[in-house]
Amino acid sequence: MEAVKRALNRISVEQIKLELLGTAYNSSSTFLGRLDPRMLLIWYLFFAITPWFVYNRTILLGMFVFMVVTTVLSRVSPYIVFILCLGLVSQIGWMFLLSLFFGGGAESLLPMLTLTLKLSVISLASITVFSSLDPERLSDGLSALGVPDAFAFSLSYGYRILPTLLEEFHQILLSFRLRGQRPLKHGFLYMRTAAYYLRILVLVFYPLMLNTAKRSRTTVEALETRGYTYAVNNPQVKKLRLSYLEMQRRDWLFAAFSAVYVGLLFPLGTVFPNLIY
Repeated sequence: MEAVKRALNRISVEQIKLELLGTAYNSSSTFLGRLDPRMLLIWYLFFAITPWFVYNRTILLGMFVFMVVTTVLSRVSPYIVFILCLGLVSQIGWMFLLSLFFGGGAESLLPMLTLTLKLSVISLASITVFSSLDPERLSDGLSALGVPDAFAFSLSYGYRILPTLLEEFHQILLSFRLRGQRPLKHGFLYMRTAAYYLRILVLVFYPLMLNTAKRSRTTVEALETRGYTYAVNNPQVKKLRLSYLEMQRRDWLFAAFSAVYVGLLFPLGTVFPNLIY
């Protein structure tokens, strides 16, 4: 219990902001971060779609192990991994309780395990790719694959501005706390304190959205002043912007290893379809 309290005390908005900044802008130091963004996005599409059509738990387990390895290589923030694990555990937990309510038993855990493996593979693939691509390379990779430039830039801009929004949220939250007063007593199960903070979170939402709209308008005006619309609609500018993208040896080796690994999983799953129960 003391270890849990010490871990919770180290969690703060500032620490989460630093972790987000590290995730968004420190990706080039990892092995996957040096790969071509086009190859990474195609790799991600395969592992985001294929698990939905696979029901062999041996194949799904093999994909899950591969995703765990790539997640470690990506040096994903522990906070992101914790949120992922919390979501998966809570999801399978309430589904199991719901099955018990309708007369199910322990045998209902098996199909839930299959679903959990599917979601784990897809989630870890998403974390791996988006932790390995900074906003600029993500936008360039999408644009090179034929995604409309406006959508690619919007996704990159939202990814880039997330730490800024978190910092602004923290500042507005502190201002509300300075001008308000916490309940003198926590109440039963800290219900008064929880209600106080929930009310502040609702109130913070409105100025945060207003400031975000102002910031977005300023960004649009700055981009138009620098000729963003002309650059987006000019093929020569796009070609020059994407000229640094190049498939190298490590990209082909990673793609070949992934293809061979997944290719071996299917005959293994055919031979051992019930490797896990």
